[in-house]
Amino acid sequence: MSMSCNEFRALVTRSLSTLPTHADELRELDAALGDGDLGITVQVGSAAVIKAWAALPDEATLSEALVAAGKAFSTANPSTFAALIGGGLLAAAKTVTGKDALGKAEALDIGRAVAARIAERGKSKLGDKTVLDALVPSLDTLEATDGNAAQVLAAMIDTAKQQVVATTDLQSQRGRAAWVQERSVGHADPGATAYLRFLEALRGAVGE
Repeated sequence: MSMSCNEFRALVTRSLSTLPTHADELRELDAALGDGDLGITVQVGSAAVIKAWAALPDEATLSEALVAAGKAFSTANPSTFAALIGGGLLAAAKTVTGKDALGKAEALDIGRAVAARIAERGKSKLGDKTVLDALVPSLDTLEATDGNAAQVLAAMIDTAKQQVVATTDLQSQRGRAAWVQERSVGHADPGATAYLRFLEALRGAVGE
C-alpha cells in the first residue's frame, strides 16, 4: 500500500468531491448538539482543499500538500471543527517532511499527528464525544491491519462505524455540544460521523 504524492492528491480529491452530499446529514446532527454549521464547514472546506491542490505544481511534496490542505480547510469557514482539522493537517505535514510517497507508516503518522493536535487544541480526549472517538480507534485498526488499501479502509470503516454508534450514548464534554449537557445523549457525534463519511468516500475512490 504505497502511492506517490500525486496519486494521493488525486485519490483524496475524488473523495472530497463526494463529501458535500452528506452536508444535510451533518448539519442536522450538528444542529441537535451545536450551531449546525458542520455541514457547510465540510462542504466549503472540501471545495477549498480541492482548489488549493489544483493550484499546486505536480512536483509538490506530501508535506506541501498537507500544508496547503490545512490552510485551505481552516480558513474556508470560521468554525471550531475547521480550525481543529486544519491545525491537525499542518501538524501532520511535519511528519512527512522530505518524503515523496505515502504508505501505511506515513498514513499512520499523519493520522496520529492530526489526532494529537485535535486533542491538544480542543482539550479533548477519548470518551468526550468528539471526532477523536472514531479517529483514534480507526488508527489503531490501521496499525493492526495488513492488506491492500481497500481492505485496510474497510477495516477502519467498520471500527469507525462502531465508535460513531457508541458516541450516541455519551454526553458531550467539549464545545457547544457540552452546553446541552444530558440532552446530547441519544445523538451521534457530528464530527465522528463526518470522519466516517470521509473514510467511506476514500474507500469509494479507491475502488474507482
